[in-house]
Amino acid sequence: MQDRLEKQLEFILELDKMKQIVRQTYLADASRKENDAEHSWHMAVMCMLLSEYSNEDIDVLKTMSMLLVHDVVEIDAGDTYAYDNVSNSTKREREEKAANRLFGLLPEDQSKRMRELWDEFEEWNTPEAKFAHTLDNIQPLLLNDASGGRSWREHGIRGEQPLKRNKRTGEGSEVLYQKVREIIDKHIEIGNLKK
Repeated sequence: MQDRLEKQLEFILELDKMKQIVRQTYLADASRKENDAEHSWHMAVMCMLLSEYSNEDIDVLKTMSMLLVHDVVEIDAGDTYAYDNVSNSTKREREEKAANRLFGLLPEDQSKRMRELWDEFEEWNTPEAKFAHTLDNIQPLLLNDASGGRSWREHGIRGEQPLKRNKRTGEGSEVLYQKVREIIDKHIEIGNLKK
C-alpha cells in the first residue's frame, strides 16, 4: 500500500512539470502563451460542455481522461508545434520513449490504464479518440481567433496549414468542423492566415 501511494505521488509531482511546457498558442486575451496543463484542462471542460456535438455517442469521462493525459508525454518529449515539419518527423519516437518512462512511474494497473488511454488517443480509431482529436484541433483555433490570430501571424502560417491539420476533425464532430472552417476562412480573409 505504501509503495503504491509513493508511486502515485511521484507521478502526480511529475505532472506538475506540464505547467512549465509553454505552447505556441496565446491565451484568449493574448497576454501570454498557454502551457500544457492549461491546454489539457481547457479541453477536458470543453468535452464536458460540447460532447453533444460528437458524431457518435461517447463515454464523456473516458474522453475527458484521455484529454487530461494526451500531452503528459511532453514532459520529456517537449511540445511539438503543429506546423514544425522538422520536429514533427521525430515526434512519435520521442513521445513513445516518454510514455514508457512517465506511465512506468505508476503502479502497474494505473500505468496500464494511462498508457491505454494515451495509445487510444494516438491511434484515433474510437469515437472517444476522434472526438478528443476534434477538441485538440479546435481549442488552439478558438484561442487564435480570440487573440486576433497572433500566433498565426508570428509564425507566418498559411491558411492551407490549419486546413490540412484539421482534415480529420470532422470524424469526431461535423458541427465543430464547420466552426473550424468558419474560423480559418475568416482569418484568411482578414489576413491573419496567409493565402
